[in-house]
Amino acid sequence: MTEHQGTRRKLLTAAAVVSGASALGLRPAWAQSAPAMQSSWPSKPIRIIVPYAAGQGADVLTRLVAHELTKTLNQPIYIENRAGAGGNIGAAAAARSDADGYTFMLGTNAINAANEFLYNNRGFEPSDFVGVAMIGLLPMVICTSAPDLPTNGLAELIARARAKPGTLNVGLPSTTAQVVFAEFVKSAQAPLFGVMYKGSSQSLTDTIGGQIPLAIDTVTASRAYVATGKLRALAITSLAASDMLPGVKPVSEQGVPGFDVVAWDALFAPRATPPEIVAKMGEHIRMALQAADARRKMMDIGVEPLVMGPTELDAFVKTERTKWGSIIKTAGIKVE
Repeated sequence: MTEHQGTRRKLLTAAAVVSGASALGLRPAWAQSAPAMQSSWPSKPIRIIVPYAAGQGADVLTRLVAHELTKTLNQPIYIENRAGAGGNIGAAAAARSDADGYTFMLGTNAINAANEFLYNNRGFEPSDFVGVAMIGLLPMVICTSAPDLPTNGLAELIARARAKPGTLNVGLPSTTAQVVFAEFVKSAQAPLFGVMYKGSSQSLTDTIGGQIPLAIDTVTASRAYVATGKLRALAITSLAASDMLPGVKPVSEQGVPGFDVVAWDALFAPRATPPEIVAKMGEHIRMALQAADARRKMMDIGVEPLVMGPTELDAFVKTERTKWGSIIKTAGIKVE
């Protein structure tokens, strides 16, 4: 028997099995599972993988959103924290999960835009995921407590940096802060000197204590110190001003037009998740974030609500990958 004949016989045998099953009023599992699953979704609890430790900002945000979602989905949502390797461990687990509409992942600018250019072995590719919905933006803040630096605004800071290149240190507690710093130095032509820290606590403590004059950090980490006067916010890194820091102008309005480098959080699903389910989940997130109480709670933890649907989010992520990749490669940023 030739190879062609053998293949044809296998196909005919498979067809006969399906035909026989149909005659008995039966349907094979693969022929009925997808439509049935989509029409009844969700019919069981949903899992959201958070690639960061419990208690961190991404985890707090995910639990807040999950609480709102349970009100309309009528199913429990449980959070699975899988921290490590800058989010890569959890993302790899999410990418390998069944694409059945019951596993989602809290993605970020790091996992879905930057890590591709920072790590050689991530265990996943950005193409392993499809966007479900943007949740919110996390602007960064350039702040100081140095009495000899301007009370607010960037013009004097930029002038000082140009006059004495590399003499003004800036505390950077994360890779995201490094990226914001690198783009600001390049775009503003302000030769500042970045000092890496392992976290916000030490960076902001040193800034408040005068060990370093400046820091770049999230609104979440810095806002309480700004409110009490221990830090002065010179600029916010989002394109527009934010209600989370009233009166603080964006970098883009202080001599660096178009500057817009922010962290963000969004929900993703494994690539093969049925589009109908992706669309439904995206719509539920949109409804959840319309609630005034949910929006207020997000603002309280330093996240500015911003909802995008699946198509818009995928386009946004593509643009962000280009942006973050270009900054990282140009600045030579590496994970230590």
